[in-house]
Amino acid sequence: MSERDPDVDVDVDVDVVVVGGGNAGFCAAHASRESGARVLVLEKGAPEEAGGNSFYTAGAFRVVHDGAGGEQRLRELVDDKITQDRLADTVLEPYTAEQFTGDMHRLTEGHCDPAMTRILVEDSAEIVAWLAGHGIRWRLMYERQSYLSGGRWVFFGGLALGTVDGGKGLIAQHTAAARDSGVQVRYRASVQDLLRGPDGAVRGVRYRDVAGRTHDVVAGSVVLAAGGFEADPERRARHLGRGWERAIVRGNPLNTGEVLELALAQGAAGHGDWGSCHSVAWDAGAPARGGNRELTNQLTRQSYPVGIVVNKLGRRFVDEGADFRNYTYAKYGREILAQPGGVAFQLFDAKTRSLLRTEEYDSRPITGAEAKDLASLAESLGINADGLTREVAAFNASIVDVPFDPAIKDGRAARVDPPKSNWAQALDSPPYYGYAVACGITFTFGGLRVDERAQVLDHAGQPLPGLYAAGELVGGLFSGNYPGGSGLTAGAVYGRRAGHSAAKQATWTAA
Repeated sequence: MSERDPDVDVDVDVDVVVVGGGNAGFCAAHASRESGARVLVLEKGAPEEAGGNSFYTAGAFRVVHDGAGGEQRLRELVDDKITQDRLADTVLEPYTAEQFTGDMHRLTEGHCDPAMTRILVEDSAEIVAWLAGHGIRWRLMYERQSYLSGGRWVFFGGLALGTVDGGKGLIAQHTAAARDSGVQVRYRASVQDLLRGPDGAVRGVRYRDVAGRTHDVVAGSVVLAAGGFEADPERRARHLGRGWERAIVRGNPLNTGEVLELALAQGAAGHGDWGSCHSVAWDAGAPARGGNRELTNQLTRQSYPVGIVVNKLGRRFVDEGADFRNYTYAKYGREILAQPGGVAFQLFDAKTRSLLRTEEYDSRPITGAEAKDLASLAESLGINADGLTREVAAFNASIVDVPFDPAIKDGRAARVDPPKSNWAQALDSPPYYGYAVACGITFTFGGLRVDERAQVLDHAGQPLPGLYAAGELVGGLFSGNYPGGSGLTAGAVYGRRAGHSAAKQATWTAA
């Protein structure tokens, strides 16, 4: 951590500096600004690269809610015509605090920080209205989280709420609201160091601009919201293990972990599971370094629960129907990475093709094939045809005879190894469809330790004065797996807490 350099340009007219211009960073900026602080956001990317990983998401938020029974509240909150028109024909069960907490503990196998989880769950319901007050527009994600059954839209898996225009809309709305409130945003600002004041507290940052000039920003407090290290192959291999350098970056190629390491080098404590991450089935032909800002989340392939997934040998290797998609997708990327060549194939037939997510499986370009028989499909995709034929025959013969219903855990299982616990449909109706997928890494689970105020702690559990953190740079919430939509919620919850705390600290320091 550096002392002030008298030869470096200085911006002193700031109370709070936020490092990172994604969802968590903007939530911190909004919170600081509404507390009366003068706020500067430093974003590493250019305007056309900005938004962190949030830009590349579907904009899903997992929150406690009253379900469609609270229709009036939903009508007041949602801001798109499709949702308004369909609400009367929507089946959306309440999602309680107990369910959210249970999902966190179940999916992480008890490795989520209990205090952090409590804050995430308790703050989740009110964060939606707070964000709406800061320009965020909401909708129900019919196309992602529901099936049409008996003339009604049935939501599944505790996840329904998302932002209008997904991650792109989320960042555009955040940016507009921040600027309207007087928050300054500087792009192409790569943070190089944290600055310490005479009292030893963190009192600003040093950053380098696009021309290579160095600037010191002196502030009352600092919020770090610069994401994890998922876009850096060397850091992935170091922390996640050998082979992870081959993973495809799902989101922002600028999330390379240097800000996280700056904090660790200056005494911040690490927290959480540094050996696991959020990783998904991603188009095998997608750019290895990520950054496709046109297709963004359309490159994911998440309708696998209604099909089967095989490797190059034609063998299945996961239970595609173990749970609803949003409870398994974030852990299946690592299973794909472990297969021969780090690739797998999602297979469907004429019966299930109409159930696939249109925005994902009808997007172009797409790495896949269609064929009139399985042997031809295998040849087109590079799968061992004999192995696939044997696997599909055994799978088809093992399916239990119960009704198929993709909106519930229907118990329609395939009794093979590995089993398929729900939604098993015989692959027997041409044409056949196959999609090649690889491991797409979203974000890393290890990060900094923070307290209930989102203040960064040292190795003795004591607060580091002047330093706060939020978003994917914070560890402790997730391990091994993840309930879909929890990341944006966590970023917003801890971003708001960090912003309020940082503004209070800055005001106290100024006084």
